[in-house]
Amino acid sequence: MTTTVLTQTYNFSAYMIYLPIVIALTVLVTQFLFKNSKTFMVDIFHQKEDIAMATNSLFKIGFYLLNIGFALCIIEFFQIETVERLVVALSKKIGGFSIYLGLMMLLNLLLFLKGRKHSMNKEKRIENENTDI
Repeated sequence: MTTTVLTQTYNFSAYMIYLPIVIALTVLVTQFLFKNSKTFMVDIFHQKEDIAMATNSLFKIGFYLLNIGFALCIIEFFQIETVERLVVALSKKIGGFSIYLGLMMLLNLLLFLKGRKHSMNKEKRIENENTDI
C-alpha cells in the first residue's frame, strides 16, 4: 500500500496575489495612457471628436484584452514550497509583466505619434495642393 504525502504549497496564494496586482497595473496604465491620448486622437482625426473618441475607446479595449490575456497566459507557477520562493516567483512574474506592460505603453505612444505625424503631413499636402491652384 502506498501513501501519498501532501505537501503544502503556496501556489494558490501566488495566484491570489498575482491576479489582482496585474489587473490593477493594467487598469492604471490603460486609464493613464488613454486619458492622455485623447489629445493625439483629436489631432489625428482633424478635430472630429466623435471619431477620435470612438477610435480611442477601441484602442483601449484592445489594450485591455491584449494585456490581461498575456497576464493570464504567463500565470503558471511551479511548486512554491516556501514563502521565500513565493516572493521570488511573484517578483519575477510581476516584474516581467511590468516590463511587458511598459513596452506595450511605449508602442501605443509611438503609434499615436506616428498617426499624428501622418495626419500633419497629409494636412500639409492638402494645403500645398490648394495653394498651387
